[in-house]
Amino acid sequence: MSRRGRGGGGEEHGADERWLLTYADMITLLMCLFMVLWSISSVNISKLQELQRSLQQAFIGKVLTGGSSVLSGSPARIQGVQTASPSSAASDNSTIIPNNVSAPIAQATQAAVNQAAKQEQQSLAHVQQQIERYARQHGFASQIRSTIDERGLVIRLLTDNVLFESGQATVQAPAVPLLHEIAGVILHAGIANPIRVEGNTDNVPITGGPYRDNWELSAARATAVLEQFLADGVPPARLSMAGYADQNPIEPNTTAAGRAANRRVDVVVVRRGPAPQGVITP
Repeated sequence: MSRRGRGGGGEEHGADERWLLTYADMITLLMCLFMVLWSISSVNISKLQELQRSLQQAFIGKVLTGGSSVLSGSPARIQGVQTASPSSAASDNSTIIPNNVSAPIAQATQAAVNQAAKQEQQSLAHVQQQIERYARQHGFASQIRSTIDERGLVIRLLTDNVLFESGQATVQAPAVPLLHEIAGVILHAGIANPIRVEGNTDNVPITGGPYRDNWELSAARATAVLEQFLADGVPPARLSMAGYADQNPIEPNTTAAGRAANRRVDVVVVRRGPAPQGVITP
């Protein structure tokens, strides 16, 4: 009887010591909790990632030899921390964009921008060809210059004996069909680019007449061309105007030919995006 009592007491004593395993696990978890609280007070990304891996190993029973797993299944990740391990990133259900994805996205975006710029360049060149063809066929070739630069398509109309009389801002009758053709070509080109009308003069001061100075004259001439475009059906939302007086010359004002070239109205079909590489201001 005494042997059975001693044997039974030994078994009971062994069973009572099982709580030590649970106590050891609790102490380990408390230590991990204090480490997490300490790490939050002073965040170091590399150390925080190392702590995450250590906690994961502790939770799956790898810290203590022979220990049991606290959590079953795949290791949990600390919310808001992304490790550099590809395997751990693959096991996470959250959406994580790797750093190396930005390069392909940037390349694809740049390719799309370049393609759009090329298409716009081709559309502007098509409009330019049609306007120049009309000018040659109707005797305006010497009064029209067109270029394509970083601003867009610039249709340069000399004002002398074409658009206006000297010192005036009323469109002359022979110029109306020319402006009508320019508006029609732009409207039927299938583009939605803005159109800016820019008035320019030479540096000779105005004496007499309805305008006080070259600023008023350049703005009035730009407005007259804009109103003609409105009459030809160009949507108002696409139109704008500016008067630069003598502040934007293309030739020196020291000669009569230079001053005549500066007296002009520029119709600019403005780009909607950046110019393709290789397009520079002439």
